[in-house]
Amino acid sequence: MASITLKSLVKVYGQTEVLHHVEGQINDGELVVIVGPSGCGKSTLLRMVAGLETVTSGQISIADKVVNDIEPADRDIAMVFQNYALYPHMTVRQNMAYGLKIRKVSKPEIDRRVQEAAEILEIGDYLERKPRQLSGGQRQRVAMGRAIVRDPQVFLFDEPLSNLDAKLRVQMRLEIRKLQQRLGVTSIYVTHDQVEAMTLGDRLMVLNGGYVEQFGSPIELYDRPATVFVAGFIGSPAMNLITVQAESGGLKLGNGVRIAGASSSNGAVTLGIRPEHLLQDPGGALRIRVGLLEHLGANTLLHGTIEGTDTEITTSIPGHMSAEPGSIQGFTAPVELQHLFDTDTGKRIAK
Repeated sequence: MASITLKSLVKVYGQTEVLHHVEGQINDGELVVIVGPSGCGKSTLLRMVAGLETVTSGQISIADKVVNDIEPADRDIAMVFQNYALYPHMTVRQNMAYGLKIRKVSKPEIDRRVQEAAEILEIGDYLERKPRQLSGGQRQRVAMGRAIVRDPQVFLFDEPLSNLDAKLRVQMRLEIRKLQQRLGVTSIYVTHDQVEAMTLGDRLMVLNGGYVEQFGSPIELYDRPATVFVAGFIGSPAMNLITVQAESGGLKLGNGVRIAGASSSNGAVTLGIRPEHLLQDPGGALRIRVGLLEHLGANTLLHGTIEGTDTEITTSIPGHMSAEPGSIQGFTAPVELQHLFDTDTGKRIAK
């Protein structure tokens, strides 16, 4: 297998720079998820690793070998695309074997690899079917099987689950994770879905506008987001981000009410608090006017505004909750679970 090193990668189209000095080390056998909103450069970065996009400047190394000028076919990678990219006139067996046949691998070896991959993915019964005779999930398994038979150094996944329904996406992402752990192949997975990213990745690279906002484990990004962008992007429902005044001994909300808080700076800062970290407290200083309740079974989402302001806020309450729209509910924001960010730079402030 192989590690991947990204060193100061820049990609320019015409006069527009879309990736800005991207850095990162992906360890041997690790699954790294590149996540971010549409247009942030994540698929462009993946295609640069694959060799499908040229590198404007910087360096990509696979197994300590610089691959900038090496053709895609010679990089020893396998890619799984969003649209499956299966040949409709070929059977499943022929689709999985095609890449090996082009490389003039012996027929007995091709048969062995195809059969082994089919058993791993539980598609042995479909080997003589055409893609049109398969469901979306089965087609995705075939696309993954075609990658597995290559026995590559690196797997690249470009939003492979985007065309599947919600239930099947959950099932397939578990299958991909189990498969990657079983094979131990270094993998890069691109998605815009932060839930998918959190559940799949050993580490996440969060991109925003072509810049790396943060690169770390899912828990690290959840517990200590480095920027306002990461704080708002990672976590579901999203973190509440509220402009407050930091003062000695506390934080002042827009309505003038003070809540407990700790800051190393004074003046306007951005307070981040996750919905699940707001605690119901009838005497709590944080007063929320109820707007809408979403009953999800295991928990209830309360959407409302801070009393006396137009500042929207969401809380996640375990179990079932009843409250009239317009009523006032008290909450506490524990100091140890608060996140503070510089309002100008968006970067995390040390408490």
